[in-house]
Amino acid sequence: MDNLSSEEIQLRAHQVTDESLESTRRILGLAIESQDAGIKTITMLDEQGEQLNRIEEGMDQINKDMKEAEKTLTELNKCCGLCVCPCNRTKNFESGKAYKATWGDGGDNSSSNVVSKQPGRVTNGQPQQAATGAAKDGYIKRITNDAREDEMEENLSQVGNILGNLKNMALDMGNEIEAQNRQIDRITEKADTNKDRIEGANARAKKLIDS
Repeated sequence: MDNLSSEEIQLRAHQVTDESLESTRRILGLAIESQDAGIKTITMLDEQGEQLNRIEEGMDQINKDMKEAEKTLTELNKCCGLCVCPCNRTKNFESGKAYKATWGDGGDNSSSNVVSKQPGRVTNGQPQQAATGAAKDGYIKRITNDAREDEMEENLSQVGNILGNLKNMALDMGNEIEAQNRQIDRITEKADTNKDRIEGANARAKKLIDS
């Protein structure tokens, strides 16, 4: 640089500025792509969460329907005189440990624990802006002090905001995935318990028919 003329130094400064500007444009483009991917992922998680909610609500409805079916079977048994002896009485399914572990009030599998709120940092397709402060003295050291450096500063500022958004989205996605994994476990347990309850009711119905 010591052997360069002032014109050559100025030319080199402009070349570096142009290269730096293109770099910030590429960085911003990659950041925007990452943000778009994050938004799509959160949207898919939201849709998946809604599907899981519907499935769990279906499991709860089956449980309620079976309760009514068991009441009907009990009444039919009484009408047929099958409950005269204690040995003919059917144990209340809801008094079993498996049922209480799955549907016990206030438990992890209680229907009140259905996930009702999915990730909410995306509004109208755009994530909420994270509270990130700009660099105190700017992101770049100005050399030419022209519009190119203004654009570089703006690009890097946007990148900083997007990185903050990505961090928030990652935290939200992690929390939502954990919540959905717990919900899947609940659904599996409820499905197994419903299966046992249905089989028990079918056995009672068959016994009633055969009598």
